[in-house]
Amino acid sequence: MQLGLKDRVAIVTGSARGIGAETALALAEEGACIVVTDIDGEAAAAHCAALQGAGHQAIAVAADVTRQADVERLAQAAVAAFGGVHVLVNNAGFARDARITRLSEADWDAVVDTVLKGAFLCTQAVAPLMAAAKWGRVVNISSRAHLGNPGQANYSAAKAGILGFSAALALELGRDGITVNTIAPGFIETDGVRKLPHYAKIRDNALARTPIGRLGVSRDIAAAVCFLASEAAGYISGATLHVTGGRYAT
Repeated sequence: MQLGLKDRVAIVTGSARGIGAETALALAEEGACIVVTDIDGEAAAAHCAALQGAGHQAIAVAADVTRQADVERLAQAAVAAFGGVHVLVNNAGFARDARITRLSEADWDAVVDTVLKGAFLCTQAVAPLMAAAKWGRVVNISSRAHLGNPGQANYSAAKAGILGFSAALALELGRDGITVNTIAPGFIETDGVRKLPHYAKIRDNALARTPIGRLGVSRDIAAAVCFLASEAAGYISGATLHVTGGRYAT
């Protein structure tokens, strides 16, 4: 299947490592021009250099997606380098877990702002560019946590908010040739996940509850992003794709 991503310009937020980095690589392998962006500018530059070394077109932009000035500069850099923006992957996010009685306001704000406000600001910045081209793909990364995880009230709320955000935008932006979809990953083994306290217990519990019999890897999410960003997915909008190995509610 030809995905039709050659020379499309893709911004992937939080793409210095993990799912974001793998997604940037997968899109690059399909011929897209990549804007690697992360709050960690050095890590973003390193991943960009790796993409360029493999023969792909890429630039790196250090940006905090919760800051409008940073996001505007990010969009401007994409236009200056490649002439526009066709694909936006709102991937930036992280967890700061605690029971609700111990969850600080700062940790609530940090998680919700990065996931939700970041998606809002980035989409707001690039939607006019996509509308002008009459072609755009917004892929928002939620999580199976949108169903609710104990100790993750902030993260679960933010990721659930992404579903409503995506559904509203699919209705709003469709007339401009822009699709908006959501991916809800299950347990994905990344370097960050492996550093979690009690990782082995968390991993074994997730594996026992995953019908397909293995844990997810970043490439599983990247492949789903590539499809939803493609010409082949042009009649899909407002959908949530659970990439969980069959695990849903448990």
